[in-house]
Amino acid sequence: MSTISHQTHPLTPGTEDRIDLLLIDDDPTDVLMVEKMLADSGLDTEITVASDLDSARRMLTRRTQCIIVDLSTPGIDRLEGLHQVLAFSGPAAVVVLTGLDDGRLGVRAVAAGAEDYLVKQEVDGPLLARAIRYAIERKRSEETERRLVEARILGRENARLERGLLPVPLIEDPSLRHHTRYRPGRRRALLGGDFYDTVQTEGGAVHLMIGDVCGHGPDEAALGVQLRMAWRTLVLAGHTGEQLLGTLDTVLGHERRSEEIFTTLCMITIAPSRRTARMHLAGHPAPLLFRGAPGDGGEVAALPDYAHGPALGLVPGAEWPTTEIDLGESWGLMLYTDGLIEGRVGDGSDRLGTEGLVDLARAARTRGAAGRSLIDALVGEVERLNGDALTDDLAVLLLSRQAGHDGPGR
Repeated sequence: MSTISHQTHPLTPGTEDRIDLLLIDDDPTDVLMVEKMLADSGLDTEITVASDLDSARRMLTRRTQCIIVDLSTPGIDRLEGLHQVLAFSGPAAVVVLTGLDDGRLGVRAVAAGAEDYLVKQEVDGPLLARAIRYAIERKRSEETERRLVEARILGRENARLERGLLPVPLIEDPSLRHHTRYRPGRRRALLGGDFYDTVQTEGGAVHLMIGDVCGHGPDEAALGVQLRMAWRTLVLAGHTGEQLLGTLDTVLGHERRSEEIFTTLCMITIAPSRRTARMHLAGHPAPLLFRGAPGDGGEVAALPDYAHGPALGLVPGAEWPTTEIDLGESWGLMLYTDGLIEGRVGDGSDRLGTEGLVDLARAARTRGAAGRSLIDALVGEVERLNGDALTDDLAVLLLSRQAGHDGPGR
């Protein structure tokens, strides 16, 4: 085995720099023929010669761009030998060298995975150089396509996984209408650090929750899923209020990757009568309450946030007081994360804030927007005021009830 370097400059403008070749051939005459043809062609190459497959395996490097193999070399069992070469070739292109009477073998070799085949008696320097360049580019194209296919498959699998991690509301009350909007801030992601859930428990109470893990990466998204699933499990097990938040605080402390990670959260429990509710805020923006039907001039206001506690993960032994809410007959509750209210307003540095969101919601309701159309109208108007798409994670949950529908507890 040996290494020969031809340091001539390529004759054709635009060809590559030096090409590293691995030639598998034990016939010195054929080796000299290949070396001479490449030298005469002007192709800048460095040739490593291996007399058998074991030597070829040892001499193959990450720099090798093309392997030329003579399938008549002793120890190489024609197509079986080619399969062995293809198995260790990696990103290197494989070109088969055959005798004049092996034309059919060459065709079968290409079908098996070789980039090209050459007949010894019919090849000259320019043809050999061109075949090597084409084989390398063909292999690169195949590798690029393979990576694209793998990326598409992985993307579809991730999309299915992330969609599966988004919650399906557990509501049996036909008087309630449930709408959500979810959009992560990370590019090409389907899941962010924001999370939400809705669960109706035995006895008729409906529990709403929305939360926001600080940060925007996959770790924060995973933590949000863990907290949501923990919340649902606790609710279904009969836990509510401050006790539930305390347990979530403990879960967060165990699952977060650093002590700087915290989570804001808003939780509301609607009574079976559907006319009252209890709210707990843990460092989270106050929800909006809509009363009356859209377009009739009904009330739009933010729920009071004077009774609130700190975000989860900040204060050991924290307390989260309860706020009692009078819903009335027809109402809507809109929970959201701060991605909806932290967009800029105009060219200045002012943020939209809760008051700005109330104004936008009041205008949209006056125009008759409700349900999903109300959420879409608000997100669209917030982005218009911001002058661009929102970059933070965003989640919105809207639960509404119209007069004339009795809740399960009445």
